[in-house]
Amino acid sequence: MDSILASVKKMLGIAEEYEHFDADIIMHINTVLSILTQIGLGPDGGFSISDYTAVWSDFMDDDDRLSMVKSYLYLKVRLLFDPPLSSSVADAMNRQISELE
Repeated sequence: MDSILASVKKMLGIAEEYEHFDADIIMHINTVLSILTQIGLGPDGGFSISDYTAVWSDFMDDDDRLSMVKSYLYLKVRLLFDPPLSSSVADAMNRQISELE
């Protein structure tokens, strides 16, 4: 699975065919991609997605940190889109995000 949107939806537990939340998820993905650009990852001019056509190699081609970027993007999008009810789970996710940063 190379599509950024498809892989984030999979990690969120949302079927690719279910498009009801796509606009919200895309907005959150683009927010996190902007954060990643600010910390020095991805294309210098920034990067955003609008649909399933954007793939991970468009954002970071042949970079060993891509797995970390995928985890970071998922965690940040999850906190924005579907925050956990438990504060301890949210704290654990925020600690993991800090470690990845």
